Amino acid sequence: MSSNHEIQYVTINGHRRAYVRAGQGPVLLLLHGIGCDHQTWDTVIDELALDHTVIVPDLLGHGASDKPRADYSLGGYANGMRDLLSVLRIDRVTVVGHSFGGGVAMQFAYQFPERTERIVLVSSGGLGREVSPAIRAITAPGFHYVMGALTMPVVRHVNTTALRALSATGLPQTRDLAEVARVYEYLADPRARAATRHVVRAVVDFRGQVVTMSDRAYLTSGLPMCVVWGSQDHVIPARHAQRAAELAPWAQVEVIEQSGHFPHRDHPGRFVAIVRDFMRTTVPNRHTKAQWRRMLASGAPAISAPVKHDTRPTVGGGTGVEGLAPVRELHPTGA
Repeated sequence: MSSNHEIQYVTINGHRRAYVRAGQGPVLLLLHGIGCDHQTWDTVIDELALDHTVIVPDLLGHGASDKPRADYSLGGYANGMRDLLSVLRIDRVTVVGHSFGGGVAMQFAYQFPERTERIVLVSSGGLGREVSPAIRAITAPGFHYVMGALTMPVVRHVNTTALRALSATGLPQTRDLAEVARVYEYLADPRARAATRHVVRAVVDFRGQVVTMSDRAYLTSGLPMCVVWGSQDHVIPARHAQRAAELAPWAQVEVIEQSGHFPHRDHPGRFVAIVRDFMRTTVPNRHTKAQWRRMLASGAPAISAPVKHDTRPTVGGGTGVEGLAPVRELHPTGA
C-alpha cells in the first residue's frame, strides 16, 4: 500500500508505533478498523487538517506498527492511544473511530473521559450483535492456516483482481470489495494474521459481537456524539445506527445514502462536512470527577420512549434504512 502522508514513529513500552500527523487546531484522533491502517483515512486527512490537528495511528498489530504477541483488547488499545497522545503532548481530543476503531473510541471515552472532548462513531462496532460472516470466520480455529493458503502470491493476485473488478461494477452488494481486497492483501503477512485473529476474538465469537456499549452508554450523556453510517453497509448493518439513537438520544445520527461500510471513502466530502459541522456546533465535554461519580451512583436510566421511525422518502421512493430515527438521511451532494 502507498500513502501520500509521511509516517512517523515512536517507541512506547518497547513497541514501535506508526502514525501520521497533519494540520493545526483542535485535535482529531482517527482510528481505523480491523485489517486496515491509517490509509483508510487518506481521502479525508488533508481536508480535515486545514483546520484541525489530525493524528492518525496504525493501531498495534496493523500497518507499519509492530505486531507483537500483546494485549489486543479494547482496553489495551485505549491505553495505547492514551500513551501515544501523552508522548505527543496532546491532552484532549475528539476521537473518530471506524468499525473496530469505533469500539476503541468508545472504550477510550469510558477509560479516559477527562481526555475526550467529543466522539464520532463511523459504521461502528459495539452497537449490536450482527456482523458479517467473514468477520465471524476469523474466530474459527483454522483461520490462520486457511488464510495462509489463500494469500499465496498467485491465488492472492487472482482473488484481489476479482474483488476489485466486482467493486468497480458499482452494485450496492459489491461496494466495499475494493477495501476488502486491501485487507486481504494485508493478511498475507503471518504476523498480521495472528494479530487480526487476536483482535477479532476479543470482540466477536461465532454468534457475532460480544462487546457492547449498552451498559455504559449513559456515562457519555455529557459527551457530544456523532454517529455516521452508510445505508448499504453489509459488514455491520446500518440499523445499528438506530440502536445508537436509542442508547444515546442526544447523539447526532447521520445515514449517508449510496454508501457502504466505508462512508469516509465513498463520500469523503460529505463526511468532512459532517465532522466539521459537528465540531463547530458542539461544545467540548468538560469532565469532572464529581459528575462521573454521580452518574455511576445513579446508574443507567431506563429508555422511556421508543424511537420514532423516519418515513421520509429517499431517492428511489423508499424510506431508506427501515426504522432509523431520529436521523438525517444524507445524499452525497449533501441534499
